Amino acid sequence: MIRWFIVVFLALMLISWLTPLLQKLGFGRLPGDLRFKLFGRDWNIPLASTVLLSMVAAGLSRLL
Repeated sequence: MIRWFIVVFLALMLISWLTPLLQKLGFGRLPGDLRFKLFGRDWNIPLASTVLLSMVAAGLSRLL
């Protein structure tokens, strides 16, 4: 179980480090991504970006 916590922690760190680079490439601004302002905060729900990145990851995992 501790292994899963480590994997999730490392994945979240990797995502937080790569977020600025991915935003420069256009992820987070795809047509299926939701952005709205609520209670004075900007909320971003990247649905289309998540699907696209998971498809890329699945393709890479099949190649390896």
